[in-house]
Amino acid sequence: MGQILAWILEYGYLAMFGLLALGVAGMPIPDEVLMIAFGGLVSQGHYNFIAALAVTFFGSMTGMMLSYTLGRLLGKPLLHRYGKWVRLTPSRIASSENWFGRYGTWGILFGYFVPGLRHVSSYLAGTTRLGVFRYISYASAGALLWCGTFLGIGHAVGMHWEQVAKLMEKVTHRIGLVVILLIVAGGITAWFWNKRKKMSHDRMESSYSLKAAGEVWYFYRIGLPWEVMEWKY
Repeated sequence: MGQILAWILEYGYLAMFGLLALGVAGMPIPDEVLMIAFGGLVSQGHYNFIAALAVTFFGSMTGMMLSYTLGRLLGKPLLHRYGKWVRLTPSRIASSENWFGRYGTWGILFGYFVPGLRHVSSYLAGTTRLGVFRYISYASAGALLWCGTFLGIGHAVGMHWEQVAKLMEKVTHRIGLVVILLIVAGGITAWFWNKRKKMSHDRMESSYSLKAAGEVWYFYRIGLPWEVMEWKY
């Protein structure tokens, strides 16, 4: 990790772009720790936050597109044969296939927060011939959320980023799970809120219709001309 930080301090944005692209593609690079460190350096004035977010976003997307392209061109045999060289064991590949089969394109978006899954989800998207534009839309949304989260953590802790980065190396899987749960909870809450608003709107329309029907019946009973009732409603 010390050597990686030395590269970042010496080569700046270029080093961050290259390291993150390689890490997302499967090389043994601690991506989340790297972004927390970069966020900490941003908070100390070494780099600009917007530029850092752009660099990490395009770096991660480069790695994702590389894996997607390899999957589309070469298929699963290459993954099973050489996956061990990029930390993709048979069990990890199997669990990733199960995740991707269950959640589909949403697995690409949320898979960023699960180490190992993000390394193979893009490859599987390629092997299943998922459309390029659809893949890019989900992958880019996930990359922006992922990069923003860990850069933000590094920026928030400021000068304490080294301690947090060391802690992150031990709890990355748990942090990813927590983030996914929060996102899912937010989505469910938004769905229920929209459903509740729609039900409330439907009840108001139903109440208005009943009221209007009652008034029409009343006016009919008292002999109000139909032309007047038609004008009223």
